[in-house]
Amino acid sequence: MGIEKVIFGAGCFWGVEVAFRRTHGVSNVTCGYAGGHTRYPTYHEVCSDQTGHAEVVLVEYDTSLVSLEELLSVFWGCHNPTTRNRQGPDVGSQYRSVIFYYSPEQEIVAKRSKEILQQCGRWQDPIVTEILPAPEFYPAEEYHQRYFEKHGRH
Repeated sequence: MGIEKVIFGAGCFWGVEVAFRRTHGVSNVTCGYAGGHTRYPTYHEVCSDQTGHAEVVLVEYDTSLVSLEELLSVFWGCHNPTTRNRQGPDVGSQYRSVIFYYSPEQEIVAKRSKEILQQCGRWQDPIVTEILPAPEFYPAEEYHQRYFEKHGRH
């Protein structure tokens, strides 16, 4: 057991960050960018839809307190995984649904979770969530971290 990390992309990272911060066993959540081809991208570059990055959160968690399955439940519950490159009014590849894993075990658990969710019938459309090895993670600018807390929203 110990601290592990996983990266989730589920639309705009502000709301996703809150969902994981509220999860028992999560020790830290960092908003950022991953999955693109530009080194050290800025928010404005990512929003241009030209860098290939997704808005993501890096979730660090204590495996003795919370399982990856529980984190995946939060992930599946905080967005619509059937819309490609879109969450609500936000459109662009930076809003894609994606899981970036750090180990073969995480890959297996994430793929199994996706299959179970697709088979259970919760979503009629196919789940389009990508499940990929973790690339370089770039923290977002400081003003994006704990955005809702800083602006008096919970």
